[in-house]
Amino acid sequence: MRPILFLLCSLVAAAAAPPNLVYILADDLGYGDVRCLNPQGKIATPQMDRLRAQGMSFGDAHAGSAVCTPTRYGVLTGRYAWRSRLQQGVLGGMSPPLIEPGRLTVASFLQAEGYVTACIGKWHLGLGWVRLGSAGAFADGIEPGAKGWEADFRKPFGGGPLALGFGQFFGIAASLDMAPYTYLEGDRVARLPEVEKTFPMVEGKAGGATRRGPAAADFEAGEVLGALTARAEAFIKAQSAARPFFLYLPLTAPHTPILPSAEWRGRSGLNAYADFVMETDAAVGRLLEAVDGAGLGGQTVFIVTSDNGCSPQADLGALRAAGHQVSGGFRGAKADLFEGGHRVPFLVRWPGRVAPGSSSEAPICLTDLLATCAGWLGKALPPEAGEDSVSLLPQLEQRPEAPPRPPVVHHSINGSFALREGDWKLLLAADSGGWSAPTPGSAAARGLPAVQLYNLAADPAEAHNAAAAHPEIAARLRARLEQLVGDGRSTPGPPQANAVAVSLERKAPP
Repeated sequence: MRPILFLLCSLVAAAAAPPNLVYILADDLGYGDVRCLNPQGKIATPQMDRLRAQGMSFGDAHAGSAVCTPTRYGVLTGRYAWRSRLQQGVLGGMSPPLIEPGRLTVASFLQAEGYVTACIGKWHLGLGWVRLGSAGAFADGIEPGAKGWEADFRKPFGGGPLALGFGQFFGIAASLDMAPYTYLEGDRVARLPEVEKTFPMVEGKAGGATRRGPAAADFEAGEVLGALTARAEAFIKAQSAARPFFLYLPLTAPHTPILPSAEWRGRSGLNAYADFVMETDAAVGRLLEAVDGAGLGGQTVFIVTSDNGCSPQADLGALRAAGHQVSGGFRGAKADLFEGGHRVPFLVRWPGRVAPGSSSEAPICLTDLLATCAGWLGKALPPEAGEDSVSLLPQLEQRPEAPPRPPVVHHSINGSFALREGDWKLLLAADSGGWSAPTPGSAAARGLPAVQLYNLAADPAEAHNAAAAHPEIAARLRARLEQLVGDGRSTPGPPQANAVAVSLERKAPP
């Protein structure tokens, strides 16, 4: 259908009931791991390919960070996490809550609009664990697993999903390679940790293990993806057309520990990571079937994306040798300022509003969810909420007058900044800012120019630094970045205060 017909359909739909929302956030899934986005890729992803055929793919979508905790903060709040106290790195499984009390989230916004809200999966935004004795809160860093025994697991934790607008929560505290190893339900552990466990980092690969720490006796890392998927299916089947719902499903895969189930081991013919991607794709298919089987497909926005690029733990060299590029030809991977660190798959199905088989090359950010939800409900966000969130409705509906998005700010694991505006991208770093070569502080990085500038239309692989040839563009982009940081927002509205003083200067590796 032509875009104008879909625009007419959208006007009719606007008067109908608010849509449901299923938001699946894969963990460490590379842009090039999805076959429909990377036709030369060697991993089969038929379910995500089907989703793209039934809806829209975004070729220029970006996570708010190149690592997971800050991206998750941005997804739920519509605000870059570097405006919070977290300036680099990620939280641990015992870290205190990152989302500030009283801050509007996608969940609290939709809950106030009458939605049933559920979070099922990996939280990784901190929890208010009660600590034994007189000790204060745990630190923000990834603590040694043994520290977990200092928590009183018998008591409820604060500051989690239930405190932020979710009516239901089932999942785990942080990444699956961080203690505690036990499911959480509501505001408590589902089963008390009684033993210590660790798990292989990669199935069938000698050496490397997750952090040892407190665990429930029956908790097995290799079963978590299946458990989360089954719980999400049950949630969807329990819904009806009488009341809209929001399911936030942050999966644990294909992040480490890379442990595909027995059914999927060896299926890719490549390695354990590729098998795990295929199993993750199958989970997406199960959720699609659950929505359609419940008769809710026509009124449900179904989104699949990833929190950042693929991790080097996937064995990038072996995959490259087999002809598979996890970042789809873009430079870098997880943790980096380069495109492979933060350019992510973003697939949307919304019958009647999004044309099947459509695509958009407009730059977007995962912080845009909050404003998009407000847009389809016809609501205005308060000025102190969603400071970096822009509605995607013009792109989803392919409106010819869709305005360009304000610049997207990128952030690496060590707190380095980049700015994308139009075709130009400025990196305030001589190196990757992450784990790819040249790494921060390495011999290869010494002597390189202090900033990098790339025209992504002409140089999508970020191979030729144009900073020396276009100093005026580099200066303009830096000034724009300074403005967005200083204003406390990147969208129109009154200036807001950042939680801490934000510096654009280089950080030490976390």
